[in-house]
Amino acid sequence: MRHSTALIAEARTRERPSDDTALLSLGLLFALAFAIASSLAGPVWSRAVMPDSFADLAEGLSPAVVNITSTTNVATPDQSLRPIIPEGSPFEDLFRDFLDRQQGGQRQQRRSSALGSGFLISEDGYIVTNNHVIESADEISVELFSGELLDAHIVGVDPRTDIALLKVDREEPLPFVPFGDSDAARVGDWVLAIGNPLGQGFSVSAGIVSARNRTLQGNYDDFIQTDAAINRGNSGGPLFNMDGAVIGVNTAILSPNGGSIGIGFAMSSAVVERVVNQLRDFGETRRGWLGVRIQNVDPDMAEALGRKSTDGAMVTDVPDGPAKRAGIQTGDVILTFDGEHIDDTRELVRIVADTAVGRSVDVVVLRNGEEKSLKVDIGRLEEEPTLAAASVDTPDEAAPSEETVLGMSVVAVTDALRDQYGIGADVRGGLVVLSVEDGSDAYAKGMREGDVISEVGQEAVTTPQDMNRRIEAAEAAGRNSILLLVRRDGAPRFVALNLSR
Repeated sequence: MRHSTALIAEARTRERPSDDTALLSLGLLFALAFAIASSLAGPVWSRAVMPDSFADLAEGLSPAVVNITSTTNVATPDQSLRPIIPEGSPFEDLFRDFLDRQQGGQRQQRRSSALGSGFLISEDGYIVTNNHVIESADEISVELFSGELLDAHIVGVDPRTDIALLKVDREEPLPFVPFGDSDAARVGDWVLAIGNPLGQGFSVSAGIVSARNRTLQGNYDDFIQTDAAINRGNSGGPLFNMDGAVIGVNTAILSPNGGSIGIGFAMSSAVVERVVNQLRDFGETRRGWLGVRIQNVDPDMAEALGRKSTDGAMVTDVPDGPAKRAGIQTGDVILTFDGEHIDDTRELVRIVADTAVGRSVDVVVLRNGEEKSLKVDIGRLEEEPTLAAASVDTPDEAAPSEETVLGMSVVAVTDALRDQYGIGADVRGGLVVLSVEDGSDAYAKGMREGDVISEVGQEAVTTPQDMNRRIEAAEAAGRNSILLLVRRDGAPRFVALNLSR
């Protein structure tokens, strides 16, 4: 490039070029400049190389994939006493009902089988599959790619992520595949699914990553969506990247007819690998527990808090547990956990669950407009904690005054209202919503009769006058919204109401 530029410059100094020559030289200079600029800036998009074939990859990976058959006893009505009745006979239903009553619910057992897939993750015979593939099974048979059949036993299961770990015993080392980094997978990357669709035996399908971070129904969901063909029987099988590493466990499909329409879901290896390690080490999962109830921050809530960002997780309740002992309070917004920024509640749940039980971590919360750092000793997630109901003696008093505030008719909590709306004794103070105006912001935000407003502007309220004072203070501070802590059926949540409506 440099030589060409020098030659053009030298030619221009030796002689005066003709018009045509000058135009040609100028054009070359522009072309050269464009080429240099393009090389420095880099292409905006370049064509990816499509694999000529997946054959080598499939051949190398298939020996580590297994077919799984699980067998269990299923109770069915005893057919031994049933008479032979022509199908469609008008007496068919009559005889069926009569015999069912005579047998008194007697049932006989029959063997039922389920098919699925799995993959080996170690040479000593550990196999990963879906929990629903082997759930309730009393016999599990594993077929290797070679056709060899082995009996398997369950090491541990995790219904929350639908993952199970099995083990087979074999003297010779078994082929296995490693886990890959699912977080590095990009939408559009090639992927390969291997499994046992519809019980047809080892089968390979290819596609791309269609989407990331899909949630189906669980708190710990982190699904990769793919258009690689996945059908019944593929459950528990691996989803490979082009390096031959497992980045997902094929778990579910979205389909109107039960067959693949190009929308399949694989639980990401980022979730699966951690679950598998705990199942192998402990035979169960041991998830971290912070001990808070949380909700996402919406724009109105952020404005009420004087924030521009909706990042973080708003604490709606703090039962007895690690968070309470560390000083976390209702109304705090958790901004970081163990140095990791929190975008929303889903992210916080995952990070906490992946934290080792007993570990001490730093948690940064936003409280009254200021950040506060707290040290929390992580507990172990067991059953959902419950709040103990405390008895509250309410002295006899005159009927409390009712007032309309922000489109809601509110009144102080009384024993009569507790009985009427089923308000628990653990709810102390607050205002009961008696009615909500149609078309109001409160109605649009889901406020309904029987709700209890415990806090307004992050301060406890016991009378409508308290609520009005908090609203006036928010307006004086230039706020357009105010935050309400609301309880319904004992479950707390924050609601931000617009003050300008």
